[in-house]
This record gives sequence, C-alpha cells and structure tokens, in this order.
Amino acid sequence: MGKYTDILKEYKFNLSDEEIKNEIQKLQPKVNKETLKLLFGCMDFTFLNTTDNASHVKKITEKLNAFENEFNEMPNVAAVCAYPSLIQPLRKYLTVNDIAIASVAGGFPSAQTFIEVKIAETALAVAEGAQEIDVVMSIGKFLEGKYDEVGEELEEIKHSCREAKLKVILETEVLTSADIYKASLIAMYAGANFIKTSTGKLSVGATPEAAYIMCRSIADFYKKTNLEVGFKASGGVATTSDAVIYYAIAENILGKERVNRNLFRIGASRLANNLLSNIYEKTIVFF
Repeated sequence: MGKYTDILKEYKFNLSDEEIKNEIQKLQPKVNKETLKLLFGCMDFTFLNTTDNASHVKKITEKLNAFENEFNEMPNVAAVCAYPSLIQPLRKYLTVNDIAIASVAGGFPSAQTFIEVKIAETALAVAEGAQEIDVVMSIGKFLEGKYDEVGEELEEIKHSCREAKLKVILETEVLTSADIYKASLIAMYAGANFIKTSTGKLSVGATPEAAYIMCRSIADFYKKTNLEVGFKASGGVATTSDAVIYYAIAENILGKERVNRNLFRIGASRLANNLLSNIYEKTIVFF
C-alpha cells in the first residue's frame, strides 16, 4: 500500500445520492445584488476554444481593462484562463493588476499524455507568466484504482508550478459520488490549491451534487490538516441560477467567510453577461 491508499482509509463518506439531493433541496439561497456582484468577482474568464488566437485575446482583455470604467461599482473577474500558447499575449494586453493570469496545462483537457510533457508544459506556462495552473487529474488511472500513481503525478506537477497556484479538475461527470470524494482528497493531499468540477469539454459539466461532495471533502480535509483549499464550479455554469446554487452550497458547507475569490471560483465566461443583466435588470452584452 502507498501514501494515498493509506490516506483514503482515514476518511469515510457515507451519504447516498438521494441524501445528497435532499440536502441540496433544503438550501434556500438569498439572492440579492450584492451576492451577484460577489459571484462576478469570483469568475474565471476563459479562452479555451480551438479557434482562440492573439487577436481574440486582445479583444476580450481590452473589455476587461475597460470594465472598471463602465461598471465602477462592480468587482472585476478573479482570473483569466487561456491555453499556454496565449499566455504571452494575455500578459501583454491585460493591464488590470488584480486579475490573475491562469493557464491550462498537463495535456488539457484529457490529461492523456506523458508525465514529462505535463511537467514541462506546466513549467513553461509558469515561465510565460501564468499565476495559476489548471490541470486535469489522470482519471483513467484513477478509475483503475492507481491512487498513488495519480497523487504522485499531481505532486510532480505541483512542484513545477513553483509559486503559481494549482487547480485540479476532477471531471466529476464520469465519477461516482464515492469516487468524487476520493479524487478530491487525493488532489488536496497532492498540493492542490483549488479543486474543480469539470473541463466543460464533456456533455454534463458541473452539477450541484458534485459540488456538494467536493465541498464536504474540503471541509473534512480542513478538519484534519487545518489547510484551506478552494472550490471551483466549472463546465456548463452559464446562468445566474446555476451560479447561485453553487454559492449556496459553498456557503452552507464551508462558511460565508470562505466564499471569496481566494477560495471560491466559478466559470466560465458565458456567465458574465447573464450576471450583469440580472444585476442591472436589463439585457447587457458587454463581453
């Protein structure tokens, strides 16, 4: 037995899928403009399409740069995430200091490549200026029960991040509830600063049930280690009602004080105009 196999034995997750759904249904989030503004400030704005290029990056970053003047009572987004090849133009055009620059790496979105490639891509993205690195856990290996191999791989990627934050994507739609809990723990013990639901490249994306389990794992991890790890709902999160339920889950399990851009993120970019429209009570298409 290895390190991660032993760690998983220390944790128990006993909620059934039906119990999880019932717990989520009990939540009654209070929606107000201040909450929606907070959610906007917790967004990761993403450039993760095959057609993205430097011109597209320039166009969007110019809007992010102008956002404060257009909506001066609003926080700007927390981060902007792109493929490694676009980090350089992103750094060139983005002038807002408090927006983090994030990059996917590690063979995103499938993670089906050599560990040497994952480490090199991560290191190169950080060298280009990425302050956050988003990688996908090796789900194929996880499903084979190779928990120690999966954890050790993430440790190596974490090391190559240097000072950059590591956000680990679990691709929760292909996992059972029990597996989501296990995968969350492996990622956190490997050094993840955030655990994320999905790449958004599969059919389902984030679900409230997956978010509930992941937030429970974060709370359980904190009780044992006193280490804070962030949660991100990603993949198909496009409407205000979607965003609010993830906020409510995190607030209920982790506490209101931990629902901030340092420990709570939500995406992707499709959400931005919807939140703005709800806040200002009119259709806004700024992005």
